[in-house]
Amino acid sequence: MKDKFFAYIQNLQDQICKGIEDVDGVAKFRQDLWDRPEGGGGRTRVIENGNVFEKGGVNISAVHGKLPDSMQKLFDVGEADFFACGLSLVIHPKSPMVPTVHANWRYFEMYDENGIVINSWFGGGQDLTPYYLFEEDATHFHQTCKTACDKHNSEFYTKYKKQCDAYFWNAHRNEARGIGGLFFDYCKENDDMNMEDWYNFVTEVGNSFLDAYLPIVEKRKDLPFTDAQKTWQEIRRGRYVEFNLVHDKGTLFGLKTNGRIESILMSLPPQVQWVYDHHPKKGSEEEKLIETLVNPKEWVLS
Repeated sequence: MKDKFFAYIQNLQDQICKGIEDVDGVAKFRQDLWDRPEGGGGRTRVIENGNVFEKGGVNISAVHGKLPDSMQKLFDVGEADFFACGLSLVIHPKSPMVPTVHANWRYFEMYDENGIVINSWFGGGQDLTPYYLFEEDATHFHQTCKTACDKHNSEFYTKYKKQCDAYFWNAHRNEARGIGGLFFDYCKENDDMNMEDWYNFVTEVGNSFLDAYLPIVEKRKDLPFTDAQKTWQEIRRGRYVEFNLVHDKGTLFGLKTNGRIESILMSLPPQVQWVYDHHPKKGSEEEKLIETLVNPKEWVLS
């Protein structure tokens, strides 16, 4: 399974990078190959200063070795070996009319002293962070997520949409990071789903990503915007940074397993503002966004 899934994310990385480059029309991804001293490595691809995208990263990694002490405590196990691979991406557009997007699909195995797999699971999801709320875009993104889920279980979209709203919650701000999508973790073999079933589900979601995001980019990338709207985007990006550094498990896992720091922090946008005690004007489009982030909505019927 680990070889099969790693081959899948290698191919998916190629597909997504091509899709992003085609929409941008100018910038190309820079590639870095890196090794992790404890075992494994990755392929980082970053796009910057494009016509449409200000900064973005589409990274894959496959790491293995002894499970660090901090992760032993998290999983409540003793000494063990592990393998983890995944694709993680964040795309920050230039225009505040185009949303930031994040996605991740990953697989994890843990072994006993004889190298026998004692635990394994999938995780992942995709979510959208707009700066200005176009409700039809939110509906499109969520409908694409739901369509992918419904091919495998009619209850998955409702369950994983709710988990996404709960996970991407900036607790210290009491607001969501964005308008959500899907988030699933610890997807293990059970009475209803074996690991092959989970593989098929996770790859279905991965294959839906470009269909979920690129039509929104195409629709909004040429809309005019003001300096004030660009400032609002940079203020909201500050909340994105806060979530990734304070709450995000993937960032913390990378730091605790001696991951490549440039790859871990590629998710951070290049231009950000923190304005003291900032509040949008009453009745503004900016306030409309905040109201949605404080009270997550249902975008499609379950």
